[in-house]
Amino acid sequence: MTALLLRIFVKDHKNTDSPKTRSAIGSLSGFVGIAANFVLFLAKLFIGTVSGSVAITADAMNNLTDASSSIVTLIGFKLAEKPADEDHPFGHARFEYLSGLVVAALILVIGFELAKTSVNKILSPSPVDFSVPLLTVLVISIAVKLWLSLFNTRLGKMINSSTLLATALDSRNDVVSTFAVLLAAIIEAIFGWQIDGFVGLFIAGFILFSAFGLVKEIINPLLGEAADPQLKRSVVELLTGEEKVLAFHDLMVHDYGPGHRFASVHVEMDCKEDPMVCHDIIDDLERTCLEKHNVNLVIHYDPVVTGNEELSHMRETVRSILSDYDPSITIHDFRMVKGTSHTNLIFDIVLPYSIFSKKKEIKAYLDEKLISVPEGPYYTVVTFDPAAFS
Repeated sequence: MTALLLRIFVKDHKNTDSPKTRSAIGSLSGFVGIAANFVLFLAKLFIGTVSGSVAITADAMNNLTDASSSIVTLIGFKLAEKPADEDHPFGHARFEYLSGLVVAALILVIGFELAKTSVNKILSPSPVDFSVPLLTVLVISIAVKLWLSLFNTRLGKMINSSTLLATALDSRNDVVSTFAVLLAAIIEAIFGWQIDGFVGLFIAGFILFSAFGLVKEIINPLLGEAADPQLKRSVVELLTGEEKVLAFHDLMVHDYGPGHRFASVHVEMDCKEDPMVCHDIIDDLERTCLEKHNVNLVIHYDPVVTGNEELSHMRETVRSILSDYDPSITIHDFRMVKGTSHTNLIFDIVLPYSIFSKKKEIKAYLDEKLISVPEGPYYTVVTFDPAAFS
């Protein structure tokens, strides 16, 4: 069914790197979600009202929320498709994240309202009229929601959309909550236990839990979360595949919305290489990164000295001293500048966030150890980098 819908409504559905294809797939998810959830809402609202079940009514409102969420998602994908302009030179792709926040806010409001209604039902219980139509609607709802979960999971993975994957997770949660409503109705019909209000409260809690999870997932890229590991691996493989790149560091990836990523990195090359050749290689790497991975990469060229025995010796000495302090510490961009009275060692120290606050202590430890090096005196000029960027 998913493949059929893609063939009918998304002409170029295999070209998932295209912003238009991404928008079309997001729109398809939105339209299908609106139609399916609104039909389920009407059916459950009618059955819940007739039977007197607050749990079924709560489940109906959950479907209405899902339909509203699909509308917001649809609008978000359409706005995210807008091209860059003077006021927004990095495009509008973050609208997809903002639409997700609106969806989460809607879910939170509905969750709190349903919790309040369920508490009232617990305090003032009333019987649920179990019937074949009630049973039929709930079973159909479970089947539809299970299909929607699989449908959105497939689409979300196709275009790597956290919004669609969150929608899929919400549909899966609905399967669980609707099954709970069905179980409560059957238990009351068989044993007479009025647990409808408790089940309604459980569903409300489930809705709120999903909303908080959705908020966390969507806020992370807006706050500037770490780059996707697979994307980092792709950039690393591109750089290490070039034989004249000796090392690299300070890889930073900036996310301006799905499909709109910018990155910067420093690459080290032998200073004896022709600068024009190095410049040409860097241009090729930047162009390849954009074509293969849809990432606008800016590369900073760091020429490094090779074949200097004293420099190599001091680099290994500094590396050994820092490793004795903490094996997780690394260095890069190591240079040596000789003066008349001393020699400056200029380099970057890479620290994990767990010890980043110990910068002064680490610098003092290193300088103290270097005093005993006979070839000195050596002074250090250090820049500290977070490990997340190296």
